[in-house]
Amino acid sequence: MNSFRHRRISVLGLPALVLLITAAGCSSADGSASAAVPSPGAKARQLCRNLDKVLPAKVDGESREDPSPASALTAGWGDSAIILRCGVPQPPKMVDPKVAEGRDPDAVAGGVEDVRWLMEKQDDGGYRFTTASRLAYVEVAVPEGRDSSSVLIDLAPAIKKAIPEGIAN
Repeated sequence: MNSFRHRRISVLGLPALVLLITAAGCSSADGSASAAVPSPGAKARQLCRNLDKVLPAKVDGESREDPSPASALTAGWGDSAIILRCGVPQPPKMVDPKVAEGRDPDAVAGGVEDVRWLMEKQDDGGYRFTTASRLAYVEVAVPEGRDSSSVLIDLAPAIKKAIPEGIAN
């Protein structure tokens, strides 16, 4: 019997699908990943600590290597610095009607493995993803050249387990 596990990616709009599957290019590794530590309220901080405890050891084949300064609100994987920050503020683009209507070429809403995301293309060629419809906002920076869809698939189970659906405040 085939033990293949079906992984579902549902995306709103063709541009989002194209951007989520982007995997071309090379990234530079400087080995000095750092991340600003968010300052969420007490409720979001506790949810983020719960998330830190269930995050995977590997994402997109890369081992966990947390950025500095050390914090339960940040995590990282690999030399190319896939960076997760939990408890970030709501991104302004999340409430922009142009994004919801698919009219903003640099920001697209979509979902991967039942986790909804806002995807924003960055000036350096990478992407920033921020969870939507969760009680705390989780941001994931994926550098150019990484398989964004694989990163989000790997992180989805932990996010679903630790950060309940709802509206963050």
